[in-house]
Amino acid sequence: MSKEKISARTRALVDVAMGRQKADLVIRNGRWVCVQSGEIIPDTDIAILGERIAYVGEDASHTIGEQTKVVDAAGMYLVPGLLDAHMHVESGMVTITEFVRAVAPRGTTGMFIDPHEIANVFGLKGVRLMADEAQNQPIHVWVQVPSCVPSAPGLETPGSSISPEDVAEAMTWEQIIGLGEMMNFPGVFSSDQKMHDEMAATRAAGKVIGGHYAAPDLGLPFHGYAAGGPEDDHEGTRKEDAIARVRQGMKAMLRYGSGWLDVKAQIKAVTEDGLDPRHFILCTDDSHSETLVNEGHMDRVLRHTISQGIDPLIALQMATINTAEHFGLARDMGQIAPGRYADILLVKDLEDFRPYQVYAKGKLLAEEGTWQFELPASTYPTWASESVHLKRPLTAEDFALKVDPALEDSPLTANVIGIVEGQAPTRHLKVPVKAVDGEVKIDLEGDLLKIALVERHKATGGVVVGLVTGFGLQGKCALGSTVAHDSHQMIVVGTDEEQMAIAANTLAEMRGGQVVVKDGRVIGSVGLPIAGLMSTKRADVVAEEAGSVLAGFKACGCSILNPNMQLSLLALVVIPELRISDLGLVDVTKFEFIPVLEGEES
Repeated sequence: MSKEKISARTRALVDVAMGRQKADLVIRNGRWVCVQSGEIIPDTDIAILGERIAYVGEDASHTIGEQTKVVDAAGMYLVPGLLDAHMHVESGMVTITEFVRAVAPRGTTGMFIDPHEIANVFGLKGVRLMADEAQNQPIHVWVQVPSCVPSAPGLETPGSSISPEDVAEAMTWEQIIGLGEMMNFPGVFSSDQKMHDEMAATRAAGKVIGGHYAAPDLGLPFHGYAAGGPEDDHEGTRKEDAIARVRQGMKAMLRYGSGWLDVKAQIKAVTEDGLDPRHFILCTDDSHSETLVNEGHMDRVLRHTISQGIDPLIALQMATINTAEHFGLARDMGQIAPGRYADILLVKDLEDFRPYQVYAKGKLLAEEGTWQFELPASTYPTWASESVHLKRPLTAEDFALKVDPALEDSPLTANVIGIVEGQAPTRHLKVPVKAVDGEVKIDLEGDLLKIALVERHKATGGVVVGLVTGFGLQGKCALGSTVAHDSHQMIVVGTDEEQMAIAANTLAEMRGGQVVVKDGRVIGSVGLPIAGLMSTKRADVVAEEAGSVLAGFKACGCSILNPNMQLSLLALVVIPELRISDLGLVDVTKFEFIPVLEGEES
């Protein structure tokens, strides 16, 4: 926006505040949740001109003219629109437009998205695709440039990559707010040139560097990471993680998404240890479409946070002004005050937080959860839906776990991925196994299943097979997904190699998605043709399809929380302890490859 336009806007806002010009909209008789001062102020009016707030005070009658729309809040709370400080739209399995359709009626009026999922498939042109769509939304959608594509160079192969030069170019785009989560934390504390060049380009642009320190070690590596410059971090899972980040000058982002439920442990840094809550921010990180439709978004995060014993006003600060200040946007959003965007929620109960009306940029978007106008449709180029490439149809033989003939007659130990329900980290388990006919078989009684990473970007034909435990599958079943953070190859888990082959081939035919196969039949599926990550359908439709996948998991004996989210992270080679990539099995505590099978030393 030019200086002339800013000047014209502020003069008009002053004229409304002074009564010389009439407001477009006045909301009367509400209880002002003033997050900037920590007060709730009764009998408050708000006068709005265009997209911005002109006046907030006891009586806005001087701003009301014949054409002014007047809304009686009837004593409801006037709350700033909620901001999600860190999230991946792709995890909702829908496009930005459909994500907004799902979450705005629940009070989300601003999102800070890191599209590193699509970036791992398409590179910078995928980020541009998301940034362009973000500009057309009725709420605020800011984009962070993905920092680690691939997330761990040398340990995985993405569909594309992003260089420091790409980061510098993207920093000039209007919708770019900063650098996405710096996942290569060893690269930061080891002074990797590429990582530091990306952070330098972000600093030069005056924008925020997002953090991601996933290790539990709070010793020198953590201090080195903090010295590198990341300004926030959402990977903490313990109270001591939140405390350490705030003490080192970071903002502790507490996430509560579909699978990662880290608010409860970390909020104790405020409720028990008394740390200043203004340095804490709420986010979702990853939210499944079914969660969005059936449970909510940032409203759900607020309800959960408040249930942990924190004052609703403090929790609201963590979802509004704290976020806006962190990203340098407090002059525009995050609070109800003159000059800010008119992003306002009318809420009857702060503890059971469910917005009655949602205003964004001065317009009524939703009332009682129902949209008041139609969102513009988004279109996508053909290349965006052609991203799943297999060299040939796969067979059961492709999923065999062969034993080195030299080890066949000796006792064997398998390095096994152990999932941790409700958390992103995995466990590195060592399990005794036996070879049968030259290979290690699936052990249903011991919950020892096959996991395979199938290369799907370049059609190389590569298949890496390992072992996983924790899903509890029974019968002849397989689970498959092209959502496999971060490189988003194809990942398949199964109790039977034939079912695994069917799942992989079905995903290729679908052009991406998630699928459950049982006894040779597909019993659940959701198609995700955009980059193999997103559907163009409405969120409620995608939620229903995704629900069939979750139902399929249960039909196969899996009872853990959000198992498809757990499945999608088993290839994320930047979070300890053990992961699988298209290049092999990765010990993430050491950032090195290890064999799936080892012969025991005599």
